[in-house]
Amino acid sequence: MKLNKEFINHYTGKESILVPTGAAGFFGLVKGNATLGAILELLEKDRTEEELIEKLSERFDGPKDKIAADVSRAVGELKKIGAIDD
Repeated sequence: MKLNKEFINHYTGKESILVPTGAAGFFGLVKGNATLGAILELLEKDRTEEELIEKLSERFDGPKDKIAADVSRAVGELKKIGAIDD
């Protein structure tokens, strides 16, 4: 899966903002924390959910099952708005 090219990821230094282009079919902004920003950054290349979990486990200190749950929830929400191409 990969971030849909109709969405632009922007990190302000404090929060992540996902901005759809006019062709995205989704209207609004998605704001999130550093974890969401890292997920979106990783999704600039084609990755599996397992790869996301591994990369985030290397980057953030926390239980792997919590990271996996966060990734699963974020990916599910991003798919709902069409921000991820499978």
